[in-house]
Amino acid sequence: MTPDQLAQLVLLAYAIIAVGLVSLSVRRCRDDWRVWLLYIMNRLYVAFMFHWRASGRCPYPEFGGAIILSNHRSPVDPMLAWMNSHLRYEGPARSTRVIGYLMAREYYEQPGLVGWVGRAMQSIPVDRDGHDIGPTRDAIRRLEKGDLIGIFPEGGINTGEGLRAANPGIAFLALKSGVPIIPVYIDGAPQGESMIEPFYSPSRVRVTYGTPIDLSPWQGQRKSQEVLQALTDLLMRKLAELGGVRYCPSTDEAK
Repeated sequence: MTPDQLAQLVLLAYAIIAVGLVSLSVRRCRDDWRVWLLYIMNRLYVAFMFHWRASGRCPYPEFGGAIILSNHRSPVDPMLAWMNSHLRYEGPARSTRVIGYLMAREYYEQPGLVGWVGRAMQSIPVDRDGHDIGPTRDAIRRLEKGDLIGIFPEGGINTGEGLRAANPGIAFLALKSGVPIIPVYIDGAPQGESMIEPFYSPSRVRVTYGTPIDLSPWQGQRKSQEVLQALTDLLMRKLAELGGVRYCPSTDEAK
């Protein structure tokens, strides 16, 4: 056997071992194979492209539902917030906590990569007109089941300074589900002229985790518009304090 042939055999053996290890890892993972694949890709891509760093210990619960409350400055924000969701062991199987984000229906239903990722990550499609209460019911059901749901209460991407006025639906969802709310402030996320540009724009991102917000004093109150707005402003101020920025509770102040 020549040295070249030996080298080829060694490389083939390495390839077989690598495929075997990947296959074993997929079989031991309790989640859909798409979640496993996206988890691995997210860990590598975000660390390399965005030099991701964290402040504070990640407080995502290992079990049970929670709302991940974040500011929204870039289409890559869901990837940045999911970066520290580690694998957990349940007997011989492994799983990773998926954060299901509310996602514009037109993106969720796209036949290409964006739609595929949204469906694989268990996103909840939402109509932009806000008239459909189905997504809210779906989010509450999943939170009560023990899932993590991610919310960007500012609505669309915020390109201005500070945090802008938030939709009080976040307060209704929090009170109705009764789960903890975990504020996560994302700083340095890339922006661009299009929705695609930030995905290939290197940057330095820092994610700051806050402690879960206790809503027990608010439980049992009538969910009036005033109560929901007051709680929404409280949640947004907590998020703003975490990031050291200003929160504008009304659109008039934000101008």
